[in-house]
Amino acid sequence: RIILGFSLALILGTVLAALSSAFFAVEVLMEPLIMVIKATPVASFIILCLIWIPSRNLSVFISFLMVFPVVYTGIRQTDKQLLEMADSFGAGVGKKLQFIYLSQVMPYAVTACKLGLGLCWKAGIAAEVIGIPAGSIGEKLYKAKVYLETPDLFAWTIVIIAVSVGFEKIFMFALRRSVGE
Repeated sequence: RIILGFSLALILGTVLAALSSAFFAVEVLMEPLIMVIKATPVASFIILCLIWIPSRNLSVFISFLMVFPVVYTGIRQTDKQLLEMADSFGAGVGKKLQFIYLSQVMPYAVTACKLGLGLCWKAGIAAEVIGIPAGSIGEKLYKAKVYLETPDLFAWTIVIIAVSVGFEKIFMFALRRSVGE
C-alpha cells in the first residue's frame, strides 16, 4: 500500500510539475494546494481521511500526500535561461528533453525520491496505526502497544526499518541505472 502511494505520488507529481512548468495557469492552481498539503500535520490528514477513505486504503492516500509535494517541488527545477538559449539555437523538444530537462531535473528528482521514500514509510505506517487495517504492520504495532508487548514492538519496528531501507536501496539503484549514473 505504501509503495503504491509512493508510486502514484511520483507519477502524478512528475506530470503536474511538467504541466506547471509549461502552463502558468497550472502553476497558479497548484501552488495553494501544495502549500496546504505541506502545512497540514500528518495526524490531521489521517483523522480527516478516515471519514471518507476505508482504513485499508488510508496508507495509500497518506503516503501519496506526503510524497507528492516533495516530488512536485523537486522536479520543477529547470533553468529558464537554458531553455531560452536552446530555443535561440533551434533545439527541438527531444534535444531539450535529453540535454536540459534530464540533466537539470535528475539531481532534484533523485533527492525528492530519497526524501519521499522516507516520508512515505513513516506516514504510511502512522496511518495504519491509526486506521488499523486488518493484516497490516500498523495493526501489529497497535496491538503491541495495547497489550504492552515490547519485544513485538521492537521486532515490528525493525521490520519496518528493514523494509524501508531495502526498498529505498532497490529503488534508488534502479533509478540511477535508468538514468545512466
